[in-house]
Amino acid sequence: MNPVYLRSNNIVLRDWILEDLDRYKYWLEPKHEWHNLDGPYYRLTPDEAKIKIFHLRHNLEKNIFPDPRPQLVIADKNTNELMGLVSSYWQSKETFWLSAGLSLFDPATWKNGYGFEAAQLWVDYLFQHHNEIVRLDFRTWSGNQGMIKLALKLGFKEEARFRDARIVNGKYYDGLAFGILRSEWNVKKN
Repeated sequence: MNPVYLRSNNIVLRDWILEDLDRYKYWLEPKHEWHNLDGPYYRLTPDEAKIKIFHLRHNLEKNIFPDPRPQLVIADKNTNELMGLVSSYWQSKETFWLSAGLSLFDPATWKNGYGFEAAQLWVDYLFQHHNEIVRLDFRTWSGNQGMIKLALKLGFKEEARFRDARIVNGKYYDGLAFGILRSEWNVKKN
């Protein structure tokens, strides 16, 4: 199986490598600010983080890479250092309804266009490698303004607002879904 390596101006999307694991373990520690934006209502316990690292290491050592990839590393184009992740998961595999996600770990990398570059590459990859899907969406919450702006900049439309569906620090926020059709994405990128 060929490794995945997608290049943009400042970042690459690539497969995991063993050298990523220590850095990823560091960023999984709950003290980091990105946890307050990326699904803060789904907190990993330290044991769950250890299990996640264990499974990643196992898959890397056994060279297990699903095709198409459900997750890729966002890495700095010059240093190849892990900056974050892009991911995908099925809302409904039966109806070919796929959702995508994106996380940049270091706040110093936010608002620099890296998320936009990564998301463009990822949406292209998902549409190219999942011929069956006709739509793609991002899920977030109303307190994550960066993800909302990113989805809109990419041409995604707000398709759902679940009022007061998320609780963060004792306060209610709306759950949001932004979607784009394959036909809309093809027009936008041409």
